Amino acid sequence: MEQAQPGKPQRVPKVAKVKNKAPAEIQITAEQLLREAKERDLEIVAAPPKQKISDPEELAAYRLKKRKGFEDNIRKNRMVIGNWLKYAAWEESQTEIQRARSVYERALDVDHRNITLWLRYAEMEMRCRQVNHARNLWDRAVTVMPRVNQFWYKYSYMEEMLGNVAGCRQVFERWMEWHPHEQAWQTYINFELRYKEIDRARSIYERFVYTHPDVGHWIKYARFEEKHGYIRSARKVYERAVEFYGEDFMDEKLFVGFAKFEENQREHERARVIYKYALDNMSKDKSQDLYKAYTIHEKKYGDRTGIESVITSKRRLQYEEKLNENPLDYDTWFDLLKLMENAEELDAELIRDTYEKAISHVPLAPEKIYWRRYIYLWINYALFEEMQLQDNERARQVYKACLDLMPHKSFTFAKLWLLYAYFEVRMKNLQQARKAMGTAIGICPKDKLFRGYIDLEIQLREFDRARILYQKFLEFGPENCTTWLKFAELECLLGDLERARAIYELAVNQPRLDMPEILWKTYIDFEIEHSETERARELYYRLLERTQHVKVWMSLAQFELGIGDDNSIIGARRVFEKANERLRSNEKEERLMLLEAWKTFEYTNGNEVTQETIHEKMPRKIKKRRKIETADGSEAGWEEYFDYIFPEDEATKPNLKLLAMAKMWKKKNVTGTE
Repeated sequence: MEQAQPGKPQRVPKVAKVKNKAPAEIQITAEQLLREAKERDLEIVAAPPKQKISDPEELAAYRLKKRKGFEDNIRKNRMVIGNWLKYAAWEESQTEIQRARSVYERALDVDHRNITLWLRYAEMEMRCRQVNHARNLWDRAVTVMPRVNQFWYKYSYMEEMLGNVAGCRQVFERWMEWHPHEQAWQTYINFELRYKEIDRARSIYERFVYTHPDVGHWIKYARFEEKHGYIRSARKVYERAVEFYGEDFMDEKLFVGFAKFEENQREHERARVIYKYALDNMSKDKSQDLYKAYTIHEKKYGDRTGIESVITSKRRLQYEEKLNENPLDYDTWFDLLKLMENAEELDAELIRDTYEKAISHVPLAPEKIYWRRYIYLWINYALFEEMQLQDNERARQVYKACLDLMPHKSFTFAKLWLLYAYFEVRMKNLQQARKAMGTAIGICPKDKLFRGYIDLEIQLREFDRARILYQKFLEFGPENCTTWLKFAELECLLGDLERARAIYELAVNQPRLDMPEILWKTYIDFEIEHSETERARELYYRLLERTQHVKVWMSLAQFELGIGDDNSIIGARRVFEKANERLRSNEKEERLMLLEAWKTFEYTNGNEVTQETIHEKMPRKIKKRRKIETADGSEAGWEEYFDYIFPEDEATKPNLKLLAMAKMWKKKNVTGTE
C-alpha cells in the first residue's frame, strides 16, 4: 500500500457525479421485491430428511439427543414456559408418562402460578386415565389459586363425567365458600337440577340471592319456583324481595316481574295493586318501564275508561313536569292541550283553565320570532270554543283579546286578522269582518292582509270592492308586479279586456318595479293570446327601447317566426340582423348567443346562401392571458380565458387585419424555405 509522502497534499479520490437525479419511471416497491422472492422460491429452506429408526439403540440415541436439546433450551432460559410444555408433550408422545410428570413438576417449581401449566398437566393425566393423579392435581390447583374459575369448572366437570356426583357436589361446595361470580352459582344450580334435586337447588338459591343481592337474581329464584309449580313459594320470594329492598332501594324490574307473575296466575287485582303501590312510592323518572307495563296490563284486562285514564294521567304528569321547568315551552303546552281535547270524556272547564294558563305566559321580548308559536295558543283556543263547545261569543272574545294584546306598532300577524274576519263571515256578520280587515290594513298594511281581504271579497262575488282594494294595494306598493298581474288577471276573468290592457299599461310605465321582465312577458303573452299581433310587436319594440338584452331580441325573432304568414321568415331574419347591429357594443357572450340562435334559425328555415352568410359571421375562439389583481391592487398572477374575435370587428380594426396578414406572410416564408 502506498504511503503519503510528507509535505505533499493528499489526493482526494474522485466520486462519480450523478447527472440525472430525477426518479426512475418505473418504481420498485418493497411489496414487489417480496412478491418476486416468493415467486422465485429464493428463501425456501429444504425440509430436513426423515429419520428412520430400526433398533432400540438408535431409538435411545434419538431420545438422548432430543432430551439434551430440551434440557439445553431450559438451561438457557428456564422462565420460558413454552419450552417446558414442548418438553412434556414430547415425553408424553414417547409414552414416558413418568418423565412427562417429572417435567411438569419441575416446571411448577419454576412458576407455580401459571394457569396454562396446571391445565396441560391435569389434561395429560386425564388423557392417560390417571384419575387419582388428575384429582390430586385439581385439588392442588384450586388450593394454590382458588380465584381461577377455570380450575373449578374443569374439576367439577371431571367428577361429574366420572359419575362421582357426591364428589362433584363437594367441589362445588368448596367453590361456593369463596363467593364466586354469578355464573358459578348458576352452574351449581343447573348441576343439581340435572339430578332432580329441587330442594338442594332451592337452598343454593337462598344463599345465592344474599351473596349477590341483585334484583335479577331474586326474579330468577321466583321463576325457578314458578317453573316447578311452587306458586306460593314464588309469591313468597317476591314478597321477601320487596321487604329486602324496602322503600329506599325500590327497583321497577322487581315490581314488573311480580305483577307479571300475578298476571300469569290470573290474579289481575293483585297485579293492579302491585302496580299502583310501586307507582305511588317510586319517582317518575325511575318508573318509565313500570308505566308501560301498567298500561299494557290495563289494555289487556282493564276497561276502556281505566286504560284512557292511565295513559292520560301518565302523559299529563310528564308534560306538567316539563312546564314546571320551562313555562315558555309552547310546544309542550300544545301537546298537553291536544291530549286533554282528545280524551274520552271532555272536561271543558279544565281545558279552558289550561288554555288560560298557557296564554298567560306571554313572551318576554317584543320580537316576532318569539311570538310565532305563542300566537297559535290563542288561535287553537278560539277554534276550540267555536268548533267543539259551540260558544261563538266566547270565541269572539278570545279573538278580540288576542288582537288587543298584540304589539301592532312593532309587528302583527296577518293570519290572526284573517281568521277573525272569516269567523265573522261564518257568523254572517260581514260588516264586522270588513271592519276588522279595514282596521288591520290601517294599522299595519301588509301584502298578506291585502291579498286575504281581496280573496274574501272575490269569494263573496263583490268584484267592485275587490277593484277598490286592488287600487289601494297599488297605492301602497306600486312596485309590486305580482299585484299588477293579479289585478289584470281579475279583469280578464271578468271579460273586461280594455280595463286589463289599461292596467298593464299603467304597470309598465311605473318608474320602479321588482320583476319587470315577468310583467312585460305577461303583457306580451296577453296580446298574443288575443291575436293582437301589431300590439305585441309594438310592445316588443317599446321594451327594446328600455333594454337591449339578447333574450328580448331572440324572443322577438321567435314571435315573428311564429306569426305563420309569408313574410314571417323574412321578418325574423330582419330582427336577427338588427339585433346583430345593436349588440356590437355589448358583451361578446351575448353576441355569440344571438349568432348561435340565428345559425339554428337559418339551418332550419334558410337556404345555402343565408347559411353561408351566417357561417361567415361566426367568431373565432382564442385563448388569452390576463393579470389577476387582488382587492388592494397587488398582482396575484395570471389567468387564462377564452375570447371571441368576430369577422366584422376585424374589418373595422385595421390593426387586427395587419397582424393576421403578418402571420400569413411568416407562414408562407417558412414553407418556402422548407
